[in-house]
Amino acid sequence: MTVADYMEACLHDPADGYYATRPGLGEAGDFITAPHVSQMFGELLGAWAAEIWRRMGAPARVRLVELGPGDGTMMGDVLRAARAAPGFVEAIELVLLETSAPLRARQAERLKARWIAGLDEIGDDAPVIILANEFLDCLPIRQAVKCADGWRERRVGVGPRGALIFTPGEPRDEIALDAPPGSVLEWSPALRHFGAGIGDLIAGAGGAALFVDYGRDGPGDSLQALARHRREDPLLKPGFADLTAHVDFKALLAAAAPAATHGPVTQGAFLGALGIEARAAVLARANPDEAAKIGRQVARLTDPDQMGELFKVACVASPGLIPPGLA
Repeated sequence: MTVADYMEACLHDPADGYYATRPGLGEAGDFITAPHVSQMFGELLGAWAAEIWRRMGAPARVRLVELGPGDGTMMGDVLRAARAAPGFVEAIELVLLETSAPLRARQAERLKARWIAGLDEIGDDAPVIILANEFLDCLPIRQAVKCADGWRERRVGVGPRGALIFTPGEPRDEIALDAPPGSVLEWSPALRHFGAGIGDLIAGAGGAALFVDYGRDGPGDSLQALARHRREDPLLKPGFADLTAHVDFKALLAAAAPAATHGPVTQGAFLGALGIEARAAVLARANPDEAAKIGRQVARLTDPDQMGELFKVACVASPGLIPPGLA
């Protein structure tokens, strides 16, 4: 099978897929995302969403949509910060795109929302503000490997001892990239299709969509498995680890026409522009015993050698709508 088919089965198979049966978020799970590092991340995204609403003219109704809301932590922080903008919370219809039944149940404990399984269920009868943190990295990718006779699509098969292995498949003669043997090239039809859907939605309904995720800087093998906060061989425990790949933001934004696109910028630069240092100072004054911890949280989210440069931020928006932190 292709790498994309393998990722889809491992993550979303109804009986044995990771997200369908055993997603593990937070300290006790398999991985930690920015909202679990600090409440400041979600709060700043809430302030961002409120400012987008204001720049849209403060419409009386707006769909606030989160893609892949995890356990609901981030949206809880978003809504708490959003209350600082008079009228914004009252205008919100909260919509959560989630296909995992276990995660929907955890989200329902925190949030009152409408749940959907795809972009086509959002509708276009009111503008949208979409937030997506570590959502795109789970979209299936395809890979090609450079062999002695040229590029071939990488496939997942069964080795002579019964273990899963990567194996070269059919030739991909259309790939013209010059690279040494063993090099890996990734692309994602699913990402391009999703980007086109976001562009159509924003062009029709109006609003903005914000994406925060691992960002790819060039070709290479970025497929990884995370279990108990450690990287594992992605073929070792199918269905028991989270599979992700770095996001090709250039491809995403190119697919989103005719909507306007902004970024990508680094997460550190984005959070800095939104005022994370000022927010940290407020929290530290209110909780002086936690000041050192808050400082460490800021460093983890923004420092170049932590999440600050690895994660990128991009936005798809209505033409003329300038998103904060990305101008």
